[in-house]
Amino acid sequence: MDQGGTGAPAHTAATYGQYAGTWFAGHSPVYAAWAAHVAATASLAGLIATLPPDKRQPNLVFAATRFLGCPDADPATWEAFLRRNWPAVRTVVLGHRTQTNEPRRCATLLPVFGLIAARTRRPLALIEVGPSAGLCLLPDLYSYEYDGVTRLGTGAPLLRCTTTGTPPIPAAMPRIGSRAGVDLNPLDGTDPEMVRWLEALVWPGQDDRLATLRAALATLASPGTERPRLVAGDLNERVAELVADVPPTHTAVVFHSAVLAYVPPGQRARFAATLATLDCHWVSNENFFLDAEGATVPSAHGDRFTLALDGRPLAHTGQHGATLDWIR
Repeated sequence: MDQGGTGAPAHTAATYGQYAGTWFAGHSPVYAAWAAHVAATASLAGLIATLPPDKRQPNLVFAATRFLGCPDADPATWEAFLRRNWPAVRTVVLGHRTQTNEPRRCATLLPVFGLIAARTRRPLALIEVGPSAGLCLLPDLYSYEYDGVTRLGTGAPLLRCTTTGTPPIPAAMPRIGSRAGVDLNPLDGTDPEMVRWLEALVWPGQDDRLATLRAALATLASPGTERPRLVAGDLNERVAELVADVPPTHTAVVFHSAVLAYVPPGQRARFAATLATLDCHWVSNENFFLDAEGATVPSAHGDRFTLALDGRPLAHTGQHGATLDWIR
């Protein structure tokens, strides 16, 4: 059953234990319990280890069970559902990716977009790597509340964020000239099945995230919204052409959030090297930092992300966009 090698079940158990204690703890009690149960149950870890290495992610396996109708119940109920429906779960896992589209991260990205717009005084050409359905390419169509008082924009959803330090909250919405993205599997946010999958990716107990997702999807589907241009392909193969398509009157901004964790380290380094040769700004929001050589520097802040502009760390952010701690 161990198609990934003799160490795969142990590695899988360790990964689920790490997710239980770091990423899910304090955010989703259901997922924390499920992940801890996998970590403590050798046969379960062994079953999941029969999946290809890039398909063993807790987010993906858990979302697949919920997509198929598993209730957000206790670990024993989840385990029984998984074992009873394993062929169907495996099919969903193999046919899908962890493509959580989290529009709330726009609240942490917006100050950096505003900073770039203020410096260049030109409309921004947003290019997202790993955009899923492209919801984070619509930051100017949402509205924002920082620290319970600062309001910006009039659209939906309303994104709330608490801050520390002195983040450069823009006084006005940055002008967005164009929106594009590259993804191995771009999703159509107006397709009911794709919407159902995106909803399954929202962790149990996070009703606010689910409501925000639905509001952002409604904005995307609105007749007045010009949908982002999403192209299929590898980020290293297609990002240069997207930057080249940006007219000289616009400022190209390549950005990504919680994407490079799914990219092998060598390909991350290649990506960083590629961006260094392009006429663009680079906004990174990941649970690690890429140094000047493209090497991965693990986060020292638990479940916090590092927000960086052109390779320079600016802030630590909540993984779902609810907090922004400015360090510059």
